[in-house]
Amino acid sequence: MSNFRQSPDSFQPIRACTVSRDVQAFGLLVEDMETALGDAWGDLSLAEAAVFLRQPEAETLEFVSIAVDDQDETQGNLPKISDLIRVAKETQIRVILIAGEISPIALHELLRLGADDFVPYPLPEGALNDAIARIAQKSQPTPITANTMATQPPDPSAMVLAVQGISGGMGATNLAVNLAWELALGTKQTTPRVCLLDLDLQFGGVATYLDLPRRDQVYEFLADLDRANGPALTRALLSASDTLHVLTAPAEILPLDILSPENVETLINLVRADCDFVVIDMPRYIVSWTETVLKQADRYFAVMGSDMRSGQNAMRMIRLLKAEEQPIEKICFVLNRAPSFTNLNARAHVKRLAESLMISFDLRLPDGGDAVTKGNDSGLPLAQSAPKNPLRKEIRKAAHALLALQATGRMQAATTKRGT
Repeated sequence: MSNFRQSPDSFQPIRACTVSRDVQAFGLLVEDMETALGDAWGDLSLAEAAVFLRQPEAETLEFVSIAVDDQDETQGNLPKISDLIRVAKETQIRVILIAGEISPIALHELLRLGADDFVPYPLPEGALNDAIARIAQKSQPTPITANTMATQPPDPSAMVLAVQGISGGMGATNLAVNLAWELALGTKQTTPRVCLLDLDLQFGGVATYLDLPRRDQVYEFLADLDRANGPALTRALLSASDTLHVLTAPAEILPLDILSPENVETLINLVRADCDFVVIDMPRYIVSWTETVLKQADRYFAVMGSDMRSGQNAMRMIRLLKAEEQPIEKICFVLNRAPSFTNLNARAHVKRLAESLMISFDLRLPDGGDAVTKGNDSGLPLAQSAPKNPLRKEIRKAAHALLALQATGRMQAATTKRGT
């Protein structure tokens, strides 16, 4: 190593090292490494790291801090840095990426390769210590595995399904509407009662997608949830083609904090008391009652694309949920506009995205094309406007899996009750 930060008579194992084009260009990183690790670290140039990380001596490293800035982009160093991240991951050395002013595309590519944490440069106070603490807690990364179709059956009462877009334009409302509709269509054996709640109080589009009016009764109902009861809920609901019960967004734009967590819990309990399925179209933003919905939900569908914006937002959401110790196992990641089977390059990109986020996609929805927009503009679900559309078929398949899952849960509950 080019710089062991200890004297021979006070030797201690090297726990980490910095890797950079020139460590002197990252003076704050040097200071923070010394504060966090004392003498138990060293620094490597890009060329030295390419050799050292492949040596047996590197197996004792806990992590490497790889520093990169705009000069690395202009000097063509990013391929070298990418290779270093790959080697570190292969040898199970954790990577903290210290990134200065580099382009978002370059940053996304480096994060996608598997960096365990990211800290901007200049380093905010305490940021490096926080990153070291976070990676220390990850002795073995646990992937967020598929939750939708293969887990323990839910509570035998109404199943609560929430849908939220990771970023704008991901098709979350379209999924919520069509999933609720397919659930309401049911099967030959059963026709469940389904209620769709549009809780995007500002720009909710459920009413548009189902050609329903926006009424003042919705605001009156939401404003008085402390005293709400079954008859009040019935007055606020609308019926879409005698198939689906819907609470639309209010007629006017309302602040998202008009509802408290207690209000939302009351609303969900009211609806699930008289339904088999409750589908909630969530606002794109994290609000004070997002946690309430997550805890009440049996499944929480997070809809995203394969673009950089979605990947970054998904990573931020995962970190938030873990930091707040929320039930992240309920999150079901949905890939919208998933590539076709024959598009091998796009499928490989999606695989790398899932691996970098340590998730699996529970649903992969194909691009429904112009038929989706036309159906939404006409106020018709895909089952009516384009029944043979591949997107509709995939959503219906998911609905049938959820119907079967609930049936299994109720059957087990009935068996348990008879046994007691």
